[in-house]
Amino acid sequence: MEKKEEVSKEHGNSEAASRTLSDGSICGFESLHRLLESSLSPPVFKEVSRLLIGLNCGKPLEPLTIVETAKGLSSQHDFDIQAFSFQADKELLRESRIVRVGLIQNSISLPTTAPFRDQKQAIFQKLKPIIDAAGSSGVNILCLQEAWTMPFAFCTREKRWCEFAEPADGESTQFLQVFARKYNMVIVSPILERDLKHGETIWNTAVIIGNNGNIIGKHRKNHIPRVGDFNESTYYMEGNTGHPVFETVYGKIGVNICYGRHHPLNWLAFGLNGAEIVFNPSATVGELSEPMWPIEARNAAIANSYFVGSINRVGTEVFPNPFTSGDGKPEHADFGHFYGSSHVSGPDASCTPSLSRNKDGLLISEMDLNLCRQLKDKWGFRMTARYEVYADMLSRYVKPEFEPQVISDPLLHKSGP
Repeated sequence: MEKKEEVSKEHGNSEAASRTLSDGSICGFESLHRLLESSLSPPVFKEVSRLLIGLNCGKPLEPLTIVETAKGLSSQHDFDIQAFSFQADKELLRESRIVRVGLIQNSISLPTTAPFRDQKQAIFQKLKPIIDAAGSSGVNILCLQEAWTMPFAFCTREKRWCEFAEPADGESTQFLQVFARKYNMVIVSPILERDLKHGETIWNTAVIIGNNGNIIGKHRKNHIPRVGDFNESTYYMEGNTGHPVFETVYGKIGVNICYGRHHPLNWLAFGLNGAEIVFNPSATVGELSEPMWPIEARNAAIANSYFVGSINRVGTEVFPNPFTSGDGKPEHADFGHFYGSSHVSGPDASCTPSLSRNKDGLLISEMDLNLCRQLKDKWGFRMTARYEVYADMLSRYVKPEFEPQVISDPLLHKSGP
């Protein structure tokens, strides 16, 4: 009997694993949070959630009521929608600074073999109801995923995908400016930028559109990956805009694009420039980075006392021509599965549950920005940091004659008894 049960269990586990690979779910569930909620008793789930996603001001993160308009759009257009509220302690000398943030994750709409204009327009049409859901929910700042206007084609090394590049004030910005004005909403739009004033150089850029539809500014991706399929320097190089923080009517925001999340000093620089919210629009696949995904942004939020919004695209994008990564693996026609799982992290180590791993989605997070200063006061990371020591170390490290500060045991290399 035990052997039969073990065989059945092994068979079930195999089926679940197969399902995860085939449809992007986790054993048939859209996210780890939903799997755990379904599998554990309420008291156990509550304790597991406390350990996994933390507490906000000593309590579980509060869900927000989703307006009926947004619910209807979610049902009609089949996208995940979730909403949560980060609280802060009430202060005697400052009013609460409540901001509502939205993150959109989405798959592409047409096969990568379709005409480029059709692919782009289909993504525009797909995003319209999701942006409308954000607007009807009172979202103040909305961030889209990295290179949202196109497939993430940079693995192919094929230059024809450069046709998707456009000026910072181009078609996609004009499309979003309408929504920014309609909903009085700041929109962060990560695109492939064609710099017409500098020899049509291409950049991976986030355009920041103000709530009046104006362009506040732009930031270009600081760190370019050279790992596996993600060798994007075929298309663009490291950005030249530094670590700008954009002061909007709703607060000070920064954009740490994709691979920059692996660099702690990149996160630090946005914090030193005064960011209260840093967005991390990304495109990353499960085999490469999924265990890191819930950790890095959350750690950055804690270390820098700001909120972080992490966005990842969804789905498997298959390209017409197979390519290789130079890592010994056989040629293949797709990156792998973009696992969504967008989430927001707070400076107090609390975190929202993630959006679906295999479905388009909108995550709404209301936050009191006063929490940023409250955590700075509590932990004192800015005051206890030794920036002068780090600055001295870094200034020496970048010089050719740098010598690491290593003190060896004098007996380490002594020969004989």
